[in-house]
Amino acid sequence: MFKPLSLFIGLRYLRAKRRNHFISFISLTSMIGLALGVLAMIVVLSVMNGFQKEMSSRILGMVPHATLFGAEPLDDWQALAEEVARQPGVTGVAPFAEMEGMLSYRGAMQPVLVNGIDPAHEGKVSIIDEHMLRGRLADLRPGDFGVVLGSLTARRFGLVPGDKLTLIVPEVGSVPGGITPRMHRLTVVGVFKVGAELDGSLAMIHIADAATMQRLQPGQVASLRLAVDDIYRAPQLAAGIAERLGYSSSDWTHTQGSLFGAMQMEKIMIGLLLLLIVAVAAFNIVATLIMVVSDKGGDIAILRTLGATPGQIMRVFMVQGSMIGVIGTLIGAVLGVLAALGVSDLVAWLERSSGREVFSSDVYYINSLPSDLQSGDVLLICSAALVLSFLATLYPSWRASRIQPAEALRYE
Repeated sequence: MFKPLSLFIGLRYLRAKRRNHFISFISLTSMIGLALGVLAMIVVLSVMNGFQKEMSSRILGMVPHATLFGAEPLDDWQALAEEVARQPGVTGVAPFAEMEGMLSYRGAMQPVLVNGIDPAHEGKVSIIDEHMLRGRLADLRPGDFGVVLGSLTARRFGLVPGDKLTLIVPEVGSVPGGITPRMHRLTVVGVFKVGAELDGSLAMIHIADAATMQRLQPGQVASLRLAVDDIYRAPQLAAGIAERLGYSSSDWTHTQGSLFGAMQMEKIMIGLLLLLIVAVAAFNIVATLIMVVSDKGGDIAILRTLGATPGQIMRVFMVQGSMIGVIGTLIGAVLGVLAALGVSDLVAWLERSSGREVFSSDVYYINSLPSDLQSGDVLLICSAALVLSFLATLYPSWRASRIQPAEALRYE
């Protein structure tokens, strides 16, 4: 009457009340363990995605997505910028200069990366305007030698707008092996905070002042800074533009690639470790089905005498074990999605209730718990849990198909 027979009997065994309550308990714990493993993977990977997205938006919002430069300084950079801005995928272009040097203030020194920028164009390629603590980017004026510092640098030196400090940059002299330091007096006009390592290693000056330090002609710039719509396509996009226009290019992977590569590797390794939790829960199904097979030996023998094939018997227990995996995975997926969507609000509520910061802004770059739930991760986690659950049913089901009716009914 019931087609297919294996599906009907497998589902019947799953919901039937067993004489052996211990087997039911093991089935329940397998289901709960699988659900908890799936939940943990979804929440942890969503939080890691959130941290990666937050760091990407902050760091890659400050450093150039790509730069375009030539063998000589760029003379008519405005015309070149207009041409580059028309290229597909480019969202902004601005003049740019980069120097390495040392900041000196009252005997204390610190290495720094100095970016020469044009405040009028910087908003097209950077998020700096959104993260100014004190002062404005417009306070950088040509000839004033003003500087905008990161909050960590300002705090380390105890600087506020109006203070003066010295920038020391190396210059290759004309004599062999002659590298002489050049000193420039700068005035602090602003402080920014993006919540990343750049707060302690980056400073900004006006592009005209950078050209003076680099001994360029008036109107010349060292390079152009590009912002693109897809940061992960920046290397190919910049290389293509440089090849078409006859220039050289660089991109963010040369300076920040190792950081984001390490973050991606960390996500993969933590995902694999959490997958072991799912694997342990899934393979508890093996123990559950082996005990079920032993408990249902008489039923298997009767089914065989009524004409059931070994393949049908095998599919009965594969259905039962797979349904445990499906139910556990679905419960874990639903709870995991809800937890991932609400974990940021939960941590914020705990901070407000306890009056203590979980992520202090004085210690951590990011003072909240971001979460970025991605459907691809959820599908991958659920697929892995279902595959492991299915694999766990194979051996017990095969053993059930090998039971001989005469042996099973001998002591009945």
